[in-house]
Amino acid sequence: MRTRTFALAAGFVAVAGVAGMALAPRFGGAGDAFADCREGQVAGGDIGGPFTLVNGAGQTVTDRDVIVEPSILYFGFTSCADVCPLDVARNAQAVDLLEQRGIEATPVFISVDPDRDTPEVVASYAQNFHPRMVGLTGSAEQVAEAARSYRVYYAKQDGDPDYYLVDHSAFSYLVLPGVGFVDFVNRDETPDEVANKLECFVKAAAA
Repeated sequence: MRTRTFALAAGFVAVAGVAGMALAPRFGGAGDAFADCREGQVAGGDIGGPFTLVNGAGQTVTDRDVIVEPSILYFGFTSCADVCPLDVARNAQAVDLLEQRGIEATPVFISVDPDRDTPEVVASYAQNFHPRMVGLTGSAEQVAEAARSYRVYYAKQDGDPDYYLVDHSAFSYLVLPGVGFVDFVNRDETPDEVANKLECFVKAAAA
């Protein structure tokens, strides 16, 4: 799982580099209010957008219900034994660092395993990492649409119907209310680096 996930992530970056120019009118050039917050051009075409999913209480929610403050989105699955827990814990730590700086942010976990990850399962999973973390799941179609919006790759592995793994790209997405996606975070970035990056976008948006 670990090796395949890293390979998929690397592939995403390669594709993103080719498609990066698609974001130039929105994020590039002198009119980019967030240019100083990025190390380079945001890549990958139009990333992010509306979604409709189900929260831990079983309620159908949209992106407007969920993204009400600066947020860190992560797509994974609760049965993931290695990559997901580390990334989700890192994002939760970044949120705590931001809170110490006076910035309220929301960590969001979106399951790409709707067959096993029921609302109750994602609610419990999210709460184990952070009291403000939002856990989301949905129908196979709802999850697929959300993943497409964020250019997330995922694929269920063949094997045991109860203990299968899900290959998936392993990025976290920084999103601002009223703005949408602003950048993605690689999994080798530290909690402090993630917090610093999101803080920069928050302050630039408020300027």
